Amino acid sequence: MSSTDETLQLKDFLCFAVYSANHAFNRVYKPMLDRLGLTYPQYIAMVTLWSEEGLTVGQIGDRVLLETNTLTPLLKRLEAAGLVRRLRDAADERQVRVYLTDKGRALRHEAERVPGEMGVCLDHETENLRALTDDLSRLRDRLLTRLKP
Repeated sequence: MSSTDETLQLKDFLCFAVYSANHAFNRVYKPMLDRLGLTYPQYIAMVTLWSEEGLTVGQIGDRVLLETNTLTPLLKRLEAAGLVRRLRDAADERQVRVYLTDKGRALRHEAERVPGEMGVCLDHETENLRALTDDLSRLRDRLLTRLKP
């Protein structure tokens, strides 16, 4: 075996571990989110709005790490489902602010079960999951700073 063969082992790639874990998460989340009528990107947008509504599209994008051109159609689908309202900002009409509807607020009650269900699927101690989440968040942030000029 050449040294090249040893350096290109997929099992050793951190990026593949993260990528494949993401796919596994999506597969486990899907039935939970199907009950809510949400995709994962819609779910994280709703979680953001349940924490603070009236955010601009850009503010939501910054928090969920989605570009406006990806987020806008997603928000339009949430609006069509009756979960949010998008309104032009009175002070700056270039900005669109997003507000929950009563239906969107009510969905939070059902969504509150999802983290617990996911926790059962992960079968890890909360402290270990928090440490893993913190490590991955720091890794993500380091990578994102490499993209900035």
